[in-house]
Amino acid sequence: MATVRYMVGDVEQALRFYTEKLGFSLVERWGPAFAVIALEDLTLWVSGPDTSAARPMPDGRRPEPGGWNRIVIQVHDIHALVKTLREAGVRFRNEIITGPGGSQVLIEDPSGNPIELFQEPD
Repeated sequence: MATVRYMVGDVEQALRFYTEKLGFSLVERWGPAFAVIALEDLTLWVSGPDTSAARPMPDGRRPEPGGWNRIVIQVHDIHALVKTLREAGVRFRNEIITGPGGSQVLIEDPSGNPIELFQEPD
């Protein structure tokens, strides 16, 4: 299953836009920092600046709207997959980070587009 995460400056403002303007439905809300919305078979994670996904990368870059939007691929064993991908020479933007919603790491495709690998908590 793949999901899209969009970094936003204000989750409430984004929810109003997507639900009122584009017809998305609210699926889950995790406080003021995160929401899950859906439109037909598209699931969109709306992540504000206070989510773990907004933490700075090791090189100091900060995820922000526009440059950090990415597909999210949910995986069953993030540590095993990261090991396999590192051995295959895949480029990583960060190390695995863990927050209340699970664990995540960002990889890049050959063009530099980010892809998030995500594992829900056990």
